[in-house]
Amino acid sequence: MKIKKTFKYVNLALMMFIAIMFAALFLFPTIFTITNSFMSTSELASNYGKVFETLTGNKTYVQETTNFKLIPDMVSFSQYTTVLIKSPDYLLKFWNSVILVVPIVIFQLLVAVFASYGFTRVRGRLKEMIFFAYIILMLMPYQVTLVPNYLVSQWLGILDTRMAIILPGVFSPFAVFILTKYMRRIPIGIIEAAKLDGAGEWGIFSKICFQLSKSTLYSVAILVFIDYWNMAEQPLILLADSQLHPLSVFLAQINQGEVGLAFAVATIYMIPTILMFLYGEEYLIEGITYSGGIKG
Repeated sequence: MKIKKTFKYVNLALMMFIAIMFAALFLFPTIFTITNSFMSTSELASNYGKVFETLTGNKTYVQETTNFKLIPDMVSFSQYTTVLIKSPDYLLKFWNSVILVVPIVIFQLLVAVFASYGFTRVRGRLKEMIFFAYIILMLMPYQVTLVPNYLVSQWLGILDTRMAIILPGVFSPFAVFILTKYMRRIPIGIIEAAKLDGAGEWGIFSKICFQLSKSTLYSVAILVFIDYWNMAEQPLILLADSQLHPLSVFLAQINQGEVGLAFAVATIYMIPTILMFLYGEEYLIEGITYSGGIKG
């Protein structure tokens, strides 16, 4: 009995060790970026200067052993001073990301919640065909629909405007698919009981389907936000004016000689997604946990 109990504890300790190692591995790039953003330009140059030295043909090389450090010798806010005060381009691109992503998240969820209710309540072959088309569109990578989106935006006269990004994002099928699959798992008995109590379609939607789908809605909101916060292809193709590009595009264009600024901008860029995840972690886990049924 003792041997079995000891084996159980050893197995548990081994699993915890493996989980901690994987967690450290996944978190290292984030921690590395944040801590290095507080290093001075001279310290960054002494640690990574050879990595970012450019040769002919735009090739990079490492001449000497690179000194990877997590803790700066002296904390410096010079990179953030440049980003937040001296160079307004970075903040402009940040707010471009906000202006593009926030309407997409809000209106995509608004469209999805009504469309999902319709797919859940209305029966018929036409509805199933439309929902099947949604699934096919969701399975396609965005690059496949990029050319049609470009042509449609040109036809609508919204090419090279923010609406060329926002409009396709609002009607993206991802949120509709997830919410429909969740609402279809709501027990029909709950809806029938509401009908017996005199509830109409609006009452069933607002007091039952919407209320039970709140955690899933927040889960979808986080996933949609992260997806569009990191978008790159859409702005590059649909927005000719670089002043309208989001920070996700601008990050790749930062000069290699300004590696300190790259660390600082990347840290600022991560803040919204980290805060959104930390604030909605409980909803996200709950939405995923109960995606196969209704919480009792």
